[in-house]
Amino acid sequence: MKGVIIDGYSLNPGDLSYDILSSLVPFDVYDRTDDSQVLDRCKDKEIIITNKIPFSRERMLALPNLKYIGVTATGYNIIDVDAAKELGIAVTNIPSYSTDAVAQHVFAFILSISNAVIKHDEAVKRGMWENCGNFCFWLSPLFELKGKTIGIIGLGSIGRRVAEIAKTFGMEVLSYSPHSRVEGIKSLSFDEVLSKSDIITLHCPLTKNNAKMINEESLKRVKRGAILINASRGGLVDEAEVIKALDDGVLSHYCADVLSKEPPKNNILSMHPKAIITPHIAWAPLETRKRLLGMVYDNLKSFIEGKSLNRVV
Repeated sequence: MKGVIIDGYSLNPGDLSYDILSSLVPFDVYDRTDDSQVLDRCKDKEIIITNKIPFSRERMLALPNLKYIGVTATGYNIIDVDAAKELGIAVTNIPSYSTDAVAQHVFAFILSISNAVIKHDEAVKRGMWENCGNFCFWLSPLFELKGKTIGIIGLGSIGRRVAEIAKTFGMEVLSYSPHSRVEGIKSLSFDEVLSKSDIITLHCPLTKNNAKMINEESLKRVKRGAILINASRGGLVDEAEVIKALDDGVLSHYCADVLSKEPPKNNILSMHPKAIITPHIAWAPLETRKRLLGMVYDNLKSFIEGKSLNRVV
């Protein structure tokens, strides 16, 4: 068997090694692949490792040798899984590898607002402290997390970890999760969570049923001045309506590690003064990517041995 890593840069920009996978089968490795190059680079391969490059029915039909697609992410909507099943192509994903990293990123967002560390560091470097006339100053309101209410939309592994951390800060935790209940976390309706929460954080997969769940109507129910965080999927929010909510003061801040189109092009939200946007890096700490790569290896080894670790098809 022969394999190809079709867009390997995101997982390994140079600080890891794909030799662990090559110990199983020989691999061609490409940092990036244009759409026009996919079929040529995959044409004689039985194994494909992909992160964001999609494989439609038509693309899979054009690759008669293909036996296995390993997605180096939790979400696998880039694969036509119905077609893969019909064609006998195994598909695996990487579940629950980034729980701690994403939860940590959520609180990096929260603390960047509550304590405004970077804003005040920059002010000190500009000489504002030495010229302020007092022993201290602050440029924006600072606040404690203790006693604040956080509303978590989605109680998968990441949502539950966010809840655990929030409790250590003394926050009240509310949740909306139609398919999950966790002891010790108050479960309310979607509208109730929006209306009662000082901070709302999204932790659910993107489906046809929840696309743009944060929209003009739902934003009318949000507690005025709330912080909205999205470290899940850009498509969960109507970005144009979020901009309006920021401008109108309905939201005090929008923090996102994801946007509707990535990388963004002419996305006004990414430049908004009340928005904090990071370039889809919540999953990217070195320890997290090492864990991910190990799971990619485990999935492929399992497939080669005729087993079905993390098979979605």
